Amino acid sequence: MIQPFIDDTKGVQALYTWMYTFHMPAFIFLAGFFAKGSGNLQFIAKLAKKLIVPYIIFQMLYSFYFFFIGKEDWLTDSVFYPHWSLWFLFSLFCWHILLIAYKKMPVGISIALAFTIGILVGFSDNVGHTFSLSRTFVFFPYFLVGFWVTKEHVMMLKQNMVKFFAAVFLVLAAVAVYYLPDINSGWLLASKSYSTLGFESYGGFARLLVYVTSTMMAASILAWIPQREMSITKLGTRTLYVYLLHGFLIQLFRELELFQANNIFELLGLALLSALIVLILTSKVSLTIGQPLVEGSTSKIKKWRHRKQVNDKEISA
Repeated sequence: MIQPFIDDTKGVQALYTWMYTFHMPAFIFLAGFFAKGSGNLQFIAKLAKKLIVPYIIFQMLYSFYFFFIGKEDWLTDSVFYPHWSLWFLFSLFCWHILLIAYKKMPVGISIALAFTIGILVGFSDNVGHTFSLSRTFVFFPYFLVGFWVTKEHVMMLKQNMVKFFAAVFLVLAAVAVYYLPDINSGWLLASKSYSTLGFESYGGFARLLVYVTSTMMAASILAWIPQREMSITKLGTRTLYVYLLHGFLIQLFRELELFQANNIFELLGLALLSALIVLILTSKVSLTIGQPLVEGSTSKIKKWRHRKQVNDKEISA
């Protein structure tokens, strides 16, 4: 929501950069944490249905939608040049494939190799947005660490002393982002080569610094995630719907230039609107309508029809 305003206000730019230091690493870490499935052909086929099929469907939908709302320059000739946030589906599938080989290695070697490759790919201009190759290799270490980490490891972050230092680090990071020179968001998006970012000679050291910072930021955020089940906890099981569908709203808002973020009140308004979008896209209505596209299933529609038929019979009786 706030991306269009990062060049207008220093505070918004700092907030955007601060969030990007942890939100994708933490998200990908959690994806790896729950990636405990088998790597056989049956599992891969099931994974392709869950990730690649929705990717192709939404790639086409977004192409037509962007053209419809006036973003003709977003049209692409290749289905393998992911639109906006769709790169995650393609990369997630690739991470599972990579995991088949990496989980056969000793833990330390596999993690060190993943980080090394993530650093090295930045030197090549041929590894970029197409096939989401750059993000696949650069973000894979977070996924792999998540795979190797156990629940007991995560619970170590919940110790009071760890949470205290995590809070301090998050605050210091926010202050640093605000007062340090502007950081090129390309380092956090992980889709560009070092030469494109203008840091070809020392790009490897810069990416290593990003790895260290993002890992500490993600761990600090996870330390403060509540352990108890809350009223909104169930929404976490529906995040794929939010991830795939929110682009239709966000891109429309950007194209129409409906909002501003010039002060704290407008910023809070955008935060509330973001929360409302999440609530709408995780509602039963959205899940029922969107399931055929997101999951390739109509089970929720069938259940809704069944309940409606039962209700109609009870009313008739």
